[in-house]
Amino acid sequence: MKDIVIVGGGYAGFYTAWKLEKKLRRGEARVTVIDPRPYMTYQPFLPEVTAGSVEARHVAVSLRSHLRRTRLIAGAVTNIDHAARTVTVTPKDGEPFPVRYDTIVVTAGAVTRKFPIPGLVDEAIGMKQVEEAVAIRDHILTAFDRASVLPPGPERQKLLTVTFVGGGFSGVEGFGETLALATALLKSYPELSMADISFHLVEAQGRILPEVTDEPGRWVVRHLERRGGHVHLNTQMLSAVGGRVVLSTGEEYDSGLIVWVAGNAANPVVERHTDLPLTARGSVRVRADLRVEGDDGIVPDAWAAGDDAAVPDLAAPKPGALTVPNAQHAVRQGKRLAKNLVATLRGEAPRDYVHHNLGVVATLGLGHGIFQYKRIVITGFPAWVMHRGYHVLAVPTWERKFRVLLVWISAVFAGRDIASLGSITEPRRAFVTGGVPDTVPGATDAR
Repeated sequence: MKDIVIVGGGYAGFYTAWKLEKKLRRGEARVTVIDPRPYMTYQPFLPEVTAGSVEARHVAVSLRSHLRRTRLIAGAVTNIDHAARTVTVTPKDGEPFPVRYDTIVVTAGAVTRKFPIPGLVDEAIGMKQVEEAVAIRDHILTAFDRASVLPPGPERQKLLTVTFVGGGFSGVEGFGETLALATALLKSYPELSMADISFHLVEAQGRILPEVTDEPGRWVVRHLERRGGHVHLNTQMLSAVGGRVVLSTGEEYDSGLIVWVAGNAANPVVERHTDLPLTARGSVRVRADLRVEGDDGIVPDAWAAGDDAAVPDLAAPKPGALTVPNAQHAVRQGKRLAKNLVATLRGEAPRDYVHHNLGVVATLGLGHGIFQYKRIVITGFPAWVMHRGYHVLAVPTWERKFRVLLVWISAVFAGRDIASLGSITEPRRAFVTGGVPDTVPGATDAR
């Protein structure tokens, strides 16, 4: 029996394993998924998690609940030695150990790309994982509580200033959703006004949302600015030391929250700890049928898909184009990869991955969105409904679809939940201090 090891339980890895369970005959192969997280994150919903429109747990699809016939190993793959058909797994507890395989599927995904900007690592937060989205939401809710008891001035202004760096889909959707959240919160805080909040979107290029054409991109900028946002194009963040944002335009301001969403970088395990052939950017080189390919041809028993793979885009008009690293491709590549694995096990030829773009849709906050398919552009409320409809269909499993729909329906009648759980980052504080606030002298002596 063949041993198939899948490195990574994200979109591509989860869907590969999920479809293999449905297609493999009994005794045909054993499937193992290795990932340090026990769930797959449905990342398109993260902006709505930051705004409280979707519950955090509903974007996390449990691997153990849905992969019933797959062996799951909770650990990080720290080395791939394909010559020896072995991966090294480093668990959170215990010593690293090897796992042997006959066939490997590399779907480790990408990581957030960072630059050597002073203060970036100390002050900023990403928006690639569900815990980051929850932290962003709780930070904004807590900032409103703290600012409501402060007089107008620099301290209150900093608390209510938010900066998103990166004008791709994650940055624009996160910016639009949190701006909508902050605007809605003003109804519950009579001490504060629109003049107190300041939201900045910083993009190094001359436009945002590169997946849409120029005019729809300009419409999004105008739309966000009409709602009170500040969009800085052709602008870089030069420093974030102490929360003081310094822009390449010369503008400076204090920001209580800095969200870094400036693209993806190669997964360090794939880039530096494997003998599989890579591109110059550190992605696994694959053919259109998702088999790994080196200078001497196909690498036997090696496959890759998702954000860590350079997959040829056969549907693109430009020769040599690669698929965009997004959920739409990763999900479909995982499904195709599962079919190709089963085909090769049965002596059949694998088929190429071809996916024609279904268009792009983005949320810009509650009731606001944009959709484009070729020359067709829809904006406003209809596009927002299309965004929700598409993603509730795309999120895996009926159980998750049902939970998300229930939250949306309840929000129509009850409004947003504005309770902050920011204290969850220090759950033992009340126990340790006896409930005495930090501002009370001798609070730490309560122990």
